[in-house]
Amino acid sequence: MNLILWRHADAENLPATLALSAQADLARELTDRGRKQADKAAQWLRPRLPDDALILSSPAVRAVQTAQALTPTPRIVRDLAPGANAVTLLGAIDWPGTAQTIVLVGHQPALGQLAALLLSGQEAYWTIKKGGIWWLASRRREDESQVVVRAVINPDLI
Repeated sequence: MNLILWRHADAENLPATLALSAQADLARELTDRGRKQADKAAQWLRPRLPDDALILSSPAVRAVQTAQALTPTPRIVRDLAPGANAVTLLGAIDWPGTAQTIVLVGHQPALGQLAALLLSGQEAYWTIKKGGIWWLASRRREDESQVVVRAVINPDLI
């Protein structure tokens, strides 16, 4: 199974008066820079993904807009919303039980925590840059499950 962790691209800042509003946070849109980041990342991903790849997105507008650079109809998954954690993200997918490639478009710190958990066995605060992609794969070697890094791409390198 391939698991691609894609952090939403650059988004609008919340005005200080709305900083604690969950609804306002969910409504934040991508900036022009963020749209360019999402488009570049999607151009890099598209030829590398199988036709049956499953694109899952947080319900936050900025994540949906990022995912829509890759597909017009990403599957919206509430468990990927801001405030999720690595265990919640794992519960939203069948890792590593399916052979299908999954792209998770979401948020920090959950994506970084999930990468840390899968690669090191412990949750830690690893940072995934806005618009960044971490491509992980599961495999079996000598009856042992392993997670390997296939790619780590930041938007400024595409």
